[in-house]
Amino acid sequence: MRRPGLVFAGSLLLVVSMDRLLRYFLRQFIRRGAITFTTASGEKFTCGDGTGPHIFARFLTADAERRVLLNPELALGEIYMEGSFVVENGSIADALAILMDQPDVLPDWAKPQWWLRYLARHLRQFNPRGRARNNVAHHYDLDGRLYSLFLDSDKQYSCAYFENPDMALDDAQLAKKRHIAAKLLIRPRDRILDIGSGWGGLSLYLAETTGANVTGVTLSTEQLQVSNARAAEKKLAQSAKFVLEDYRDIPGPFDRIVSVGMFEHVGVDFYDTYFKRCAELLTEDGAMLLHSIGRSEGPDVTNPWIAKYIFPGGYIPALSEVLPSIERAGLLVCDIEILRLHYAETLKAWRERFMARREEAIQLYDERFARMWEFYLACSEMAFRKQNLMNFQIQLTKRQGVVPITRDYLAREEDKLRRFEVGQKPRLQIAGE
Repeated sequence: MRRPGLVFAGSLLLVVSMDRLLRYFLRQFIRRGAITFTTASGEKFTCGDGTGPHIFARFLTADAERRVLLNPELALGEIYMEGSFVVENGSIADALAILMDQPDVLPDWAKPQWWLRYLARHLRQFNPRGRARNNVAHHYDLDGRLYSLFLDSDKQYSCAYFENPDMALDDAQLAKKRHIAAKLLIRPRDRILDIGSGWGGLSLYLAETTGANVTGVTLSTEQLQVSNARAAEKKLAQSAKFVLEDYRDIPGPFDRIVSVGMFEHVGVDFYDTYFKRCAELLTEDGAMLLHSIGRSEGPDVTNPWIAKYIFPGGYIPALSEVLPSIERAGLLVCDIEILRLHYAETLKAWRERFMARREEAIQLYDERFARMWEFYLACSEMAFRKQNLMNFQIQLTKRQGVVPITRDYLAREEDKLRRFEVGQKPRLQIAGE
């Protein structure tokens, strides 16, 4: 039989070793900012160069410490969700602003796991029709009231376009729709395909402002129901139709194709399929606008916490992964615009609005879910603000001469759309809002 004293001594040694390992590895990784950690045993240590706001955080259990050492990219979000890692001053966004602003994107001890994930990324992003629909349902078929807590009144769940830094979220989302519509050069009665139409806001805007006929496709039953209800409410059911359909199966042709915030769900092995299908659907004098999150650096992997809890099957592409598929599909790139920090500001607005109504999220789900959503919005914001993420808009055609040879037309088209918006009636409420 083991003596109680020896058991206690062994446990104490294990705690001391864990504290030392945690201190050593976190100090190796965190070289900017100032963050003081308190371990489960009560030891305190500070990391960073002392610049910026000083953040204090605490591990409540030895298990939380162990998991962060073994798998930091996955574990940090999990232990925050579970409440075993807390930020004692400021917020998780303040802590992530430090953790995601280090010279090395990943701690050294996490890099072997990154390589394993990279080797398996094709399997994780394999999105045939059935799996694609399940992945969409995981995120977009949540209770619709959740999204009303933090999105703008039109439920635009993608990067807004801040024409000036002081723009309100609703105005910036309207500016995004206007900017996209201008690039599409839509003519009355054009047939438009909106791939990944969300809650219908962009499709309805295009139908209402341009007189085009829009078909929106989605894989979310929740979004489909809301979109069709909104179209009926605005008396646009004849010009804006929404269907539960995979982009690979929708019949054409279309004069214009637009896709906003959907391409991140396609998966690298389906880029050729995606662009070839778009080329098949597009008329000879047609134009397409693709709006997607992108990486400013090379190919990478999806953060494992995001892949597990938020966007299964999702992946943010590098332009070097996208452009070869466009070329193979026979499409011409007419314009590429990079939107820097626009999504950081969008996510900041979402996070602040969500936190202001956090108790309502708890009532819809529970405290763990609210922590998960808070972590998701905060880490996403810091990925754009501190790391290498951006948004790109790629304008595509099948032949030369479809769009003007300079960008001057954008200002003219946007002015026309603004004049129409000013003359519109007051906004109708979203069905069920």
